[in-house]
Amino acid sequence: MKKILIYILIFVVMIPLVLWLLWILKKPRQLNLLILDKTVLTTSVQEHLSLSWIINNEKFVHNNKAYNKQKNYYGFFPDDKGNFHIRDFENFSANELNNLAHHYDAAYYTDMYGIYTNEWITRYYPEKLHDRRFIADRSRKIYGGMTRKELDYLRLMKQNNKLIINEFNIIASPTSKEIRTQYENEFNIHWTGWVGRYFDNLDTLVNADIPRWLIDNYTSNHNGKWPFKKSGIAFVSENDQVLILEKDTHLNIDIPFIYTNEKNAKHYHLPEKIKYPFWFDVIEVSPSFEVISSYRLDTNNAGDSLLALGKIPKVFPAAVNYKNGYNFYYFCGDFADNPISYASSRFRLIEMFSSFSYSSSPNERNSFFWKYYRPLLQQILNEEYEQTE
Repeated sequence: MKKILIYILIFVVMIPLVLWLLWILKKPRQLNLLILDKTVLTTSVQEHLSLSWIINNEKFVHNNKAYNKQKNYYGFFPDDKGNFHIRDFENFSANELNNLAHHYDAAYYTDMYGIYTNEWITRYYPEKLHDRRFIADRSRKIYGGMTRKELDYLRLMKQNNKLIINEFNIIASPTSKEIRTQYENEFNIHWTGWVGRYFDNLDTLVNADIPRWLIDNYTSNHNGKWPFKKSGIAFVSENDQVLILEKDTHLNIDIPFIYTNEKNAKHYHLPEKIKYPFWFDVIEVSPSFEVISSYRLDTNNAGDSLLALGKIPKVFPAAVNYKNGYNFYYFCGDFADNPISYASSRFRLIEMFSSFSYSSSPNERNSFFWKYYRPLLQQILNEEYEQTE
């Protein structure tokens, strides 16, 4: 019995060692990927952590050097002490921007929402939360939104037939309407003005994750009332209109699910169905796009009426691709933001053990990363590498 336990212990210790050695022995592959992320509150770089995980696990390198998730991107750079610096394209000349487009093989804009005074003070200066000088200014934007130069860079990448990957939030608030319209015209994609998110509990006394602004926008138009106690989906429009779909009252199934047809499931190694309990946007695309996957909402008659009120469809794109002269992907959700451990990216075949990280919580997003985002992006980047090699 003692020998069996020793063998089991050796086996358990050897597994991570073997997986790590397999990763070490994997040949690095050159793929210059420009990452832009404006929503970086801490050096954990949560909003592009999943992207960085895949880059590292696949051994993609930039200029023959390993990517550094805290340095190899453009956007907002905090120091975890309440200070920050910004590195973006705003001071680039047209020639410099053009050179940048020639240098990079692909561009991935992850999150343009940005950083706001409220979250910055809460994180780094909590003692100032009740200071009158800050109360009225807590929702002020520090940095965020897509700029003209960032759109110009995407145009250059398009002209050079480079891979472009964008995802929510890139054209919703705080990106200006002018830039949004130009982006929509450039890439034949239209934002309906609605974003949404699943909440496992809509009781504001229980769930601190429900944004204060969302609650205020709803109650200001409903006589100060917020009657929701169950789980559900909150939709918010660009005009601050809020629609709440609650379990049983409006929804048969409370969580949005992403469905992928058989052809795309096979090509991208995706499940035919998976839940998505985080932020997403509702978009429309031209028939020239391939809809890789779609969201589906399971509503009852009351839910159908509420969706009709906001002109929100029950089925809408989750991931799309346009491949005619240039290669463009749009992910209609906060796909690169998943609570995973970056350290695990240094182990090959680690996905075989990924199910141990799942939980029974409806909010868990590890399964989305392992079953959907990782294989989808892995396939896209591998195809791009094969073309650029």
